[in-house]
Amino acid sequence: MNERIIQLINEKKFSILKEELNEAMAVDIAEAFEELDKKNSIILFRLLSKDLAVDVFSYLSGQQRKDIVDAIHETKLNEIIDELYFDDMIDFLEEMPANVVKKILVNATDEERKLINQFLNYPENSAGSLMTIEYVDLKKEMTVKEALEHIKKTGVDKETIYTCYVLNEKRKLEGIVSLRKLVLLEDNLLVEEIMNEDYISCTTLDDQEEVTLLFKKYDLLTVPVVDKEARLVGIITIDDIVDVIDQENTEDFQKMAAMEPNDEEYLYSNVFSLARRRIVWLALLMVTATLTEMIIGRFESTLAAITVLAASIPMLMDTAGNAGAQSSTLIIRGIALGEVELTDYIKVFWKEFRVSSIVGIALASINLIRMLLLGSEASVAFTVSITLLITIMMAKVVGGTLPIVAKKLRLDPAIMAGPLITTIVDVMALLVYFNIAGVLIL
Repeated sequence: MNERIIQLINEKKFSILKEELNEAMAVDIAEAFEELDKKNSIILFRLLSKDLAVDVFSYLSGQQRKDIVDAIHETKLNEIIDELYFDDMIDFLEEMPANVVKKILVNATDEERKLINQFLNYPENSAGSLMTIEYVDLKKEMTVKEALEHIKKTGVDKETIYTCYVLNEKRKLEGIVSLRKLVLLEDNLLVEEIMNEDYISCTTLDDQEEVTLLFKKYDLLTVPVVDKEARLVGIITIDDIVDVIDQENTEDFQKMAAMEPNDEEYLYSNVFSLARRRIVWLALLMVTATLTEMIIGRFESTLAAITVLAASIPMLMDTAGNAGAQSSTLIIRGIALGEVELTDYIKVFWKEFRVSSIVGIALASINLIRMLLLGSEASVAFTVSITLLITIMMAKVVGGTLPIVAKKLRLDPAIMAGPLITTIVDVMALLVYFNIAGVLIL
C-alpha cells in the first residue's frame, strides 16, 4: 500500500488516491508518511476524510504531527483533536509547543480544560499521565438488560467497552464486569450478582513500568486507575502499554550504550542534541580509563622485563569486559521483567559464580593450548590463562550483582551495562594480571 500511495502522489493522481485511501487501513496510511517529504505529507493528509484523518493522526510520530499542525487550519485541527481518544489527545498535547496547547485549551469547555490540565500535571511516566477517562461505568443496581442498554447509549465514544466498571454514588470502584458476561447471562440478573470484586488496579502515581508488569503478570487488556480514596479516575488499555514497553526498551538500550535517554526520533533529532547526550558518558568513561593508565604505569618494570605480557592485555581486557556485559545484560533484563528481585542478590551471586567457573575454566584451557601451540613460554601461557580464569569469574559476578546494587540505590539498573562494566573489569583484569605475573614469572 505504501508504494501505491507514493506512486499516485508522485504522478499527481489525487482523485484516484483519495478513493483508494478510503479502502485502506489507517496504520498502513500512517506508514506511508515515513517515505514522504513534508510537502507531500501535508497533501496526503488533506486528502483523508475527517474520520480517517483522526485515526491516521493518532499513529503519526511527534515530528509528523508538528508538521501537519503547522500547515493545517486551526478549525480542522480542533476537529481532529475533538475526535481523538482522550489519552491520545493528552499524548499529543505533551509533544506540542505551548502556543498550540494554548489554542486548543481556548476552544475547550471548562470541564475539558480542567481535565486536560489535570492530566498534564500528573508526573511524567506515571499511570495518571497514561490513562484515559473514556470507559463505561455501571451501577450495581442495574439489571443486565439495563446495563446493555446503557452500553449501547454511551459506549460509542468509549475507547473500550469489553470491560465495564461498577461504581457507587461516590465513584468508588466496587467491581468489574465483562461485556461477555452481560451478553451471555439472563436479562433480569443484577450487575451486583455477576460483577467481579477481585480485580487488579493501580493508582495514579504508580510508575508506568509497574503497570506494565501488572499487564504481563495477569494477562490484562485494561487496568483501572484509582486515586488514594479508591475512586476510579481512568483506565489504561493494552495499546498504551505496548507503547510504554517500546519506550522503556528504547530507553534501556540507550542507557546500556552509555547515552542519555532521548525521546526524539533519530532522523528528526538535532546533531548537537545527539552529540550532547553522548559526550557526557563518553567523557566520564574516558576519564575513568586513567585508572588503567596508572596501573600500566605502575607495573612498567614488569612489562619491560617481559614485553610479551603486553601482547595479551587487549585480549584479557576485551574478554573480561564481554563476560561482565553478558551477565549484566541478563540481570538488567530480568529486573525489567520482574524475574529478578532485590532480595535475590545471593542467588544471583551464587549462580554467576558457578557459571563463571565453568566459562572461565573452558576459556582458560582453550587459551593455554592456543598460546603453547603458538610457541609462547609455558610460564607466560600459564600466567595469562590463570589471569583469564580469575578475571572472567570476577567480571561475571560483578556484572551480575552491580545492576541489583543500582536498583537498591534507586538508580536505573541499565546504567550498569556494557561500557561501565567494561571500565570496571578492565581495571580489575590489569591488577590481577600484573600481580600474578609478578609471582609466577619475575
